[in-house]
Amino acid sequence: MSWKNTQQNSFADSLVVEHKSLSELDDVHNIINWNEIEQTLSNLYSSKRGAPSYPPLMMFKILILQAWYDLSDEALEKQIARDLMFRRFIDLSLSENVADHSSIWRFRQLLNTEQLLETFA
Repeated sequence: MSWKNTQQNSFADSLVVEHKSLSELDDVHNIINWNEIEQTLSNLYSSKRGAPSYPPLMMFKILILQAWYDLSDEALEKQIARDLMFRRFIDLSLSENVADHSSIWRFRQLLNTEQLLETFA
């Protein structure tokens, strides 16, 4: 499965002024071994058909934010769209589209099907 390219910063990203409130999740982000999690998630999508999916690690980070901030799928979609700190945590550029609530739901269901939610609990 091909994934959407979410690693390239846009011109808009370069205009964001650094502020300590944007880095509140940086310490947590830096202590987690994301490579290990990404490796575990890497085989979730086996089909080469269809539109590119959001990277599994980004979707996993979205679910982490959802749990930490107790947000519904719809509220989480809106929060990511307007919150720079959330975008920074999930490595989503300002010029990129936010995963919609149904994508978030489907990813959570996929983790349930693969029994991976229990692995990360």
